[in-house]
Amino acid sequence: MNGTARIGVIGAGAWGTALAQMLAQDGTPVLLWAREDGLAEEINDRHANTPFLPGIPLAPAIHATRDLAALAHLPTLLVVVPAQFLASALRGLPDARRDLVLCAKGIEAGSGRLMLDIAGEAAPSAQLAVLSGPTFAREVALGLPTAITLACAGGEAQWQRLSAQIARPTFRPYYSDDVVGAEIGGAVKNVLAIACGVVEGLDLGENARAALIARGFAEMLRFGEALGGRAETLSGLCGLGDLVLTCASTASRNFSLGKALGEGQTAAEALSGKLSVAEGAATAPVLAELAARRGIAMPIVAAVDRLLKGDAPARQVVSELLARPLTAERSPSSLPA
Repeated sequence: MNGTARIGVIGAGAWGTALAQMLAQDGTPVLLWAREDGLAEEINDRHANTPFLPGIPLAPAIHATRDLAALAHLPTLLVVVPAQFLASALRGLPDARRDLVLCAKGIEAGSGRLMLDIAGEAAPSAQLAVLSGPTFAREVALGLPTAITLACAGGEAQWQRLSAQIARPTFRPYYSDDVVGAEIGGAVKNVLAIACGVVEGLDLGENARAALIARGFAEMLRFGEALGGRAETLSGLCGLGDLVLTCASTASRNFSLGKALGEGQTAAEALSGKLSVAEGAATAPVLAELAARRGIAMPIVAAVDRLLKGDAPARQVVSELLARPLTAERSPSSLPA
């Protein structure tokens, strides 16, 4: 099995396992790296991932390993580890010419580095791509129709190579060369999804949810364009599409975290005992700091950061957002957002 696989997945959480399942359903051999004790054995022996993707029988073409070096020879690797662990994961592989497809969403705490910057430093010989979009892991694993952005730093040649490996009848990638925009959409969306959950937890109604989606998307555009992303990228699957998916479903870990905050739990209480990571909790502080440092108005992101830090209860934070000065909907730089 190891010798025939040409594609590997680094990370056997819900999303990594779902991607492996999607790729292996037609018999394509996939090598999956699992960090957790006993998980590789369960995947190989029982074709199951009970901790992260319970109730879904996994394709026999998936082979799991705890040895990251076993993936070193593969020409294509989907990297599905949280932003906070990306550098350490990539340091476990020798640098080589290969396609590295970044599939997680976040910004590194402390440094403020995008995942593209982390991967570029840790794997300078690799050609980078970003896979992002409206994707609940369970639906992908079940083979339900899904469309995503596949942004390729290597342009159309890399896109042709990767899309031939990744596309499936129910998994449809759309091409972009805007890797920065694709990454920023997913990272900012995670934080805005927490805010959407707060609206649900406070029972503020559908009007408030719609307003938050629209104003949150404006923040995503401001931040993305400031860092070199394109508005059309952020208006697509990896930005607005992903944001819409997370606005009303507890299948989103970030939404569930926000709902708990709105219902009165602290961040520590809401995150306690969770196996899967709500990446927005780690992204919010660094995103708020980056925005403040660059003078980018992101009041919703700043409000989520305050909530996570416990600076004020949810209703007070929402009241302060509603009391902000009135302004134009698409604000010029001379007006507050």
